[in-house]
Amino acid sequence: MPVRSPYADVEIPDVPLFDFLFTDFGERAGAPAFVDGPSGAAITFAELEGMVLKIAAALSERGIGAGDVVALFAPNTPSYAAVFHGILRANAIVTSVNSLYTPGELAHQLGDSGAKLVFTVSPFLDRVTAALAEVGLPADAVVVLDAAEGRTSLRDLLATTAEPPAQTVTAGDTAVLPYSSGTTGRAKGVILTHRNLVANLCQIAEMGDVSSETKILAVLPFFHIYGMTVMMNQGLHRRATVVTMPKFDLPEFLRVISEHRVSRVYIAPPVAVALAKHPIVDQYDLSCIDVVFSGAAPLDAELGQAVAKRLNCTVLQGYGMTELSPVSHCMPDDRPDMDLNTCGFAIPNVESKLVDPETGQEVGPGERGELWVRGPNVMSGYLNNPEATAITLDDEGYLHTGDVATVTEDGVFTIVDRVKELIKYKGYQVPPAELEALLLTHDEIADAAVIGVRDADGEEVPKAFVVRQAGANLGAAEVMAFVAERIAPHKKVRVVEFIDEIPKSASGKILRKDLRAREAERV
Repeated sequence: MPVRSPYADVEIPDVPLFDFLFTDFGERAGAPAFVDGPSGAAITFAELEGMVLKIAAALSERGIGAGDVVALFAPNTPSYAAVFHGILRANAIVTSVNSLYTPGELAHQLGDSGAKLVFTVSPFLDRVTAALAEVGLPADAVVVLDAAEGRTSLRDLLATTAEPPAQTVTAGDTAVLPYSSGTTGRAKGVILTHRNLVANLCQIAEMGDVSSETKILAVLPFFHIYGMTVMMNQGLHRRATVVTMPKFDLPEFLRVISEHRVSRVYIAPPVAVALAKHPIVDQYDLSCIDVVFSGAAPLDAELGQAVAKRLNCTVLQGYGMTELSPVSHCMPDDRPDMDLNTCGFAIPNVESKLVDPETGQEVGPGERGELWVRGPNVMSGYLNNPEATAITLDDEGYLHTGDVATVTEDGVFTIVDRVKELIKYKGYQVPPAELEALLLTHDEIADAAVIGVRDADGEEVPKAFVVRQAGANLGAAEVMAFVAERIAPHKKVRVVEFIDEIPKSASGKILRKDLRAREAERV
């Protein structure tokens, strides 16, 4: 039987995202909506709305309208939010682009999405220019958020005297085309409608205590759906203040939190490692933090508890994916007692079930199965990819997440691994995430990742890639012994390699495909 959320369904307004977020700011109109963390420059809610309408008008003047796709290729700044919503208010579609992309990767997304225009920043112009040439777009199909000689700037758009176009989009129209991380193949455009985004904001509002008194840190990128929905748009929805950072730098991260008195910090697990273990953390006053919320990858309970103890705050985690807009499960603010190894309950309006990947049969509480999710936040499908859509989204509306989970009788879910990332050792399943969580409890290990590799006999065995703490002299034998003493024999790490950095996506997911490629080069 499907497991319904224990929370009552919420009403989802049948409106475009702009109408949902920008209606009646009331007494918050003059309050800061977004603050640039590095400089302290702020944009109020009223100023933001004015910018959005000007950008929409200027885009309409340039011929951008209903159904057109505009790419946003930039780091987090307050201007990012203005451009994002300006594009939507122009009745167009945003395709958000990973700011780390190479020209070739950018060109793929521009071509696949059919983008007509790119918003970017001057330091990215070399990559944008190369990508535009590769897909045959004119060199002037770019607007810079800052300034660059000979380029149209955001300031130029804001100088328009035109009126914004009539709003013609409906809740069912496509709003954004973020691209999935591509950890299991080439990145795919995820079709998310205005209703998907509005629904997820209504759903998560029931789970967290986010209000006009909240200050949210947005260091995770807005181009990723986690940053887009949970930080940028949730901030607008709840009339909170969002403090932006263009990239993660630990000292700057800590300074911004301390100086801006940020109360709610959204992270991915790699940041939790730094918060729990790095000595520099003690140099900053972080008493302002009420909640640290982790997403994008599983957070180990022991690591989360170390963060909670060190910062004297509540640590929570949730689960989601781009295809879910992104949140489907999370720990609510009022349940800090929950097991941090879990990802909490299904959010309102969501049904879940666990299915054995091999038999296709539903499994019950305590049993492992692939997590399937159905709800108003589930994507329409993958752009230009009916085959991938059919594999992921079934006829009953369930999205097959590819993640292995368990559920308790009380409806508490735990993600235990990826279907395709499970290591099969002598027929036994070995979850890499479990080994990674264990490795991170070692005082001399700063970070770790595990994949399956073939030994001399052709057997798949767990291999750990380990980043030592600064000054540590940890050896491979010590790592293997540490794991062997704490885990079932079939799960033992049998190969160790020390590296300088674990490859990760911008959202914090371990890029095991990069580690596998590294192994393949040696064969």
